[in-house]
Amino acid sequence: MPVGTTGSEAAAPPPDPMRLLRSRAYLVLLLMAALIGVPVSAVAFGFLALVGEVQPLIYTDLPEALGFDGTPVWWPVPLLAVGGLLVALTVQYLPGHGGHEPTAGFKATGAPTPVELPGIFAAALATLCFAAVLGPEAPLLALGSGLAAGAVRLVRRDPPERMSAVLGAAGSFAAVSSLLGSPLLGAFLLMEASGLGGPMMAMVLVPGLLAAGVGALIFVGLGSWTGLGTYSLTLHDVPEATRPTAAEFGWALVIGLSAALVGAGIRWLAVRLRTRVERRRLPATVVMGLVVAGLAIGYAEASGKPATDVLYSGQTALDPFLTHSAAYSVGALALLVLCKGLAYCVSLSAFRGGPIFPAMFVGAAGGILCSHLPGLSLIAGFAMGIGAMSTAMLQLPLVSVLLATLLIGDRGVTVMPLVIVAVVVSYVATARLTPGKGTGQEPSGAGRPRV
Repeated sequence: MPVGTTGSEAAAPPPDPMRLLRSRAYLVLLLMAALIGVPVSAVAFGFLALVGEVQPLIYTDLPEALGFDGTPVWWPVPLLAVGGLLVALTVQYLPGHGGHEPTAGFKATGAPTPVELPGIFAAALATLCFAAVLGPEAPLLALGSGLAAGAVRLVRRDPPERMSAVLGAAGSFAAVSSLLGSPLLGAFLLMEASGLGGPMMAMVLVPGLLAAGVGALIFVGLGSWTGLGTYSLTLHDVPEATRPTAAEFGWALVIGLSAALVGAGIRWLAVRLRTRVERRRLPATVVMGLVVAGLAIGYAEASGKPATDVLYSGQTALDPFLTHSAAYSVGALALLVLCKGLAYCVSLSAFRGGPIFPAMFVGAAGGILCSHLPGLSLIAGFAMGIGAMSTAMLQLPLVSVLLATLLIGDRGVTVMPLVIVAVVVSYVATARLTPGKGTGQEPSGAGRPRV
């Protein structure tokens, strides 16, 4: 028996989930979740719109305004040096250290405090706008949960812990409601990352789904009203998928194992670079930014392809990359996997952002590379690469299968058996390659909020 508890307290049964679902208080909770979904999703849309406007402004418009004929090949050097400096200043001097440490993997943690939100916003904005290789999902989750929890405290000075946790989770659901292409996919991401399960899952899931649904409507409405779109992960020109063959099941084993090895290498190197960055945050982060720039320039010069293939998270680049994949030679694809993977690794060690989209892009490039070999079709390699690499970096197998299959629409049903095999192989191999402690990569459910 824990110290300080009586026998009757220790023997008290847990709350009945169905009784909570039928209570008036739960209806109030649902109403609050729906209301919270509106401003949180609007803020998330504004953040993505700001990033979407600033990226071309500083990468394309600024060099042209300075008199250059297009973007110079060396332009990523000052771009990422400035970005690294801004991120380092934010991490070192603002509360909250810029938010989620990306080398720790994708984790759903408790809501940040209001004083930490400006630092999370600033670090993510500098990372994304100045072309580091990380995505917006982790900062959006933190901003969504922090804003929701702060709104609850404004309404009730001392809210119950369970209410704050549930509505904070609802804020996270709303913030990523359209980012991954579907509110349901964002919900699965949060459920698997936080380890939600058992009879209490519905208590958290229903308000979260409601907030996500409201958030998706807000994204669609604002996208239509502003003409900016919804910033949703979509593919518009997906090739036909053929029925899986025995050879492709063999390729699923190869791609799953290869992704696990590549993912383990990226995490291993990123954690070791992070320990050096933390010793001298300001100069080291700038140096890491310059390394990313050097990789992008080297890839562009060697392949004749744009440096933006290596820069940024890859979220908006997946669609044109798949559409024009035939224009990439085997050598260019191999170089892209190498340079993008190393830039991803370096960005994980020093910048702030999410790991999902770079992992998807590296996996997609690797899968397309494999499709040049006998026995593997383009769309099967593309989907298996995304699923296997996402699993290797996130250790969330269900979400990884859904990311790879829902992304390609009705073709996903055809290739789903292949994706599942590749994901399972990658998941098991990653578990064997990643020690439980001492790597900086704790299990995905570590640090989950107590609900």
